[in-house]
Amino acid sequence: MPKQKAYYIIDFDSTFTQVEALDELARISLKKHPEKEAIFQKIEDYTNLAMEGKLSFSESLAQRVRLLEANEEHLKQLIKHLKKKVSTSFSRNAEFFKKHADEVLIVSGGFKEFITPVVSQYHIKKENIYANTFVTTGDGKIIDYDHANPLSEEGGKVKLLQHLKLEGELFGIGDGYSDFQLRESGMINKFFAFTENIARESIVAKADHITPSFDEFLYVNDLPRAISYPKNRILCLVIGDVNPATTAILKNDGLSIRQKTSFEEKYVKDVGIIILADGEKLTKEQLKNAVKLKTIGYLGNAKNKIDFDLCTKQGIVVFDDPKNNPRNIDFIPKRVADFMNTGATYLSSNYPNLQLPKIDKSHRLIHIHKNVPGIMAKINTVFAKHDINIVGQFLMTNPEIGYAITDINAEYDKQLFKALKKIEHTIKFRVLY
Repeated sequence: MPKQKAYYIIDFDSTFTQVEALDELARISLKKHPEKEAIFQKIEDYTNLAMEGKLSFSESLAQRVRLLEANEEHLKQLIKHLKKKVSTSFSRNAEFFKKHADEVLIVSGGFKEFITPVVSQYHIKKENIYANTFVTTGDGKIIDYDHANPLSEEGGKVKLLQHLKLEGELFGIGDGYSDFQLRESGMINKFFAFTENIARESIVAKADHITPSFDEFLYVNDLPRAISYPKNRILCLVIGDVNPATTAILKNDGLSIRQKTSFEEKYVKDVGIIILADGEKLTKEQLKNAVKLKTIGYLGNAKNKIDFDLCTKQGIVVFDDPKNNPRNIDFIPKRVADFMNTGATYLSSNYPNLQLPKIDKSHRLIHIHKNVPGIMAKINTVFAKHDINIVGQFLMTNPEIGYAITDINAEYDKQLFKALKKIEHTIKFRVLY
């Protein structure tokens, strides 16, 4: 039986973009208004009440447009601003929208006047953008919106999809009540609560799946994506008295953070990253059992606190700060994030130092192995057997290990990974993106 066609119904405000566009438009149009802060608050309140299902969407929209006092010049400024505010995980997966231009629909209670210029950059077709439209006076002042548009009404997204009669498997991605209504009404097969920008508890509780990034949505649906494994699935354990600014850098990078006073047994087998406050220790036993651990960031001098040799043999890259420089508030987490994102081991304490450019439209594979003769030949034999074209390759060694990075641009088959992992003397293999 042929696979059903899939459609992706994506919200705009706080989903495709990091912000609520009408709130941002108010900040532009009311910039010089003496009571601007009070009006901003009212507009934001109306937005949230509708998103949480506590006020009808039509009532919320009417009140917000009335308070805006906006014109077409303000709209131009808003569009420029929104183009810089596309959600990070949507931005990095631009290729997905190009490939699936026919199946992606933007369905929003926002307005076409600012949505179309923003999403069109991502190859989303104008005919697949469904949103409200403003009513303006001859001199460009926004005075109202088209009340005949179903998206301006309560349950507007449901009405629109009933009218479109799409046939296939329908996925909804959004942050608000109007997105959940599509699932509740049976118009879509699955609702994914998008929480990269905002998590509304009442919506998250009703979702089929919580997706902290668009990478997560693509991953669970086995769709092509910019990074192989969503960062929100990588557990980063922060142990001890660590400055919140340090943690914030890793949280902003999309990692799943747990802050603890000690390395609890339940986390040992799943942890991918550990950040240790100065003075904290890790035992050899803990290191041996931390099979998914990729990197450690130590906020101080790690000598005698963790076993560097064992980390090297386990394929764990360590970053520490032997001089206890106060700069480590962002120095260590940035090194750790850079390693996770590009594979760069620059300024690591136990691995050959390698700085790497990111190569577009390629897949980056990391192979850590014992430094014995002939390994690179075996790696490249595997690539040749699988007809893989190598775009770039980097190798750094020290007396103990070899750290090899290979960028490939071909579609690969999962057997390739199995073959690379099976090479004798392999310590760790990882697909970066």
